[in-house]
Amino acid sequence: MKVKCLLVDDEPLAIQLIQNHIDQLDTFEVVGTCSNAIKALEMLRTVPVDLLFLDIKMPQITGIDFLKTLKNPPAVIITTAYREYAIEGYDLDLIDYLLKPITFDRFFKAVDRYLRLRSPIVKAATLSPLTAQQFIYIKAGGKFHNLNKEEVLYVESLKDYIVIHCIDKKITAKYKIGDLETELQDKAFLRIHRSFIVNLKKITAFTAYDIEIGTKELPIGASYKEYVFKKLQHVALK
Repeated sequence: MKVKCLLVDDEPLAIQLIQNHIDQLDTFEVVGTCSNAIKALEMLRTVPVDLLFLDIKMPQITGIDFLKTLKNPPAVIITTAYREYAIEGYDLDLIDYLLKPITFDRFFKAVDRYLRLRSPIVKAATLSPLTAQQFIYIKAGGKFHNLNKEEVLYVESLKDYIVIHCIDKKITAKYKIGDLETELQDKAFLRIHRSFIVNLKKITAFTAYDIEIGTKELPIGASYKEYVFKKLQHVALK
C-alpha cells in the first residue's frame, strides 16, 4: 500500500510542484489537494491520509492554527515561503519544515525522514511488520526506487555504477558502493570485496576465498579475507 498524501496550499503552482515530486516516488500518492484549511478539514474527515503537506500562510486560518485544532493529525511536513515561521512550527510534532521553492533533493530528504520516523511505512491497518529501516531508496532511470533490504542478494560495483541484484530484478544506478555500504550498516550486510557487498542471510555456502549465493560465486578480497572469514564463522555458529 502507498503512503497517502494530502496537499494543502493556496498557491496552485506550489501544489503542482509537490505533486510532481511525489509522482517520482513509487510508494507515495496524492489523494487530494486543498486551497485552504477548511476544505482540508473536510477531506481529512472522509479520506484516509498518512502524510499532510501543509502551507502556513493561507486565507481564513493559518496552517499552524489549523494543525493545532486537529486531535489526531496525520504526519505533517510544513511548506512555506516564510522562514520566520520555522520556530513556531518546530514546537509541534512535525516531520520536517520545507522552505519554498522546494527542490526535489530537499523534498526527498523530508519524505525519507518520514519513512524513518513513522514506521511501519503505512498505518497498522496493513498488518505489515516491516519497518522503515528495512527499506532504502536508490535513484535509477530517473526515479527513486524503494527497495526492501530483505530482497537484496548482493551489490556489485562497476566503475562509477553499482548493480543491486535482488531476488526478482536488477537495478543499475550511478552510485558509489562505499556510500551504499554506509546505508546498509546493519548486521545483515557485509562488504567482502572492493566490488561486492552481500546479504548474509542469502549466503548458501562459503570458503576462505569465495562466497556462494545460489549459483553465483563471489570472491573475497585479499584485504577483507581475515575479517570476512571470522564474521562468516561467527554467523555459521549461531
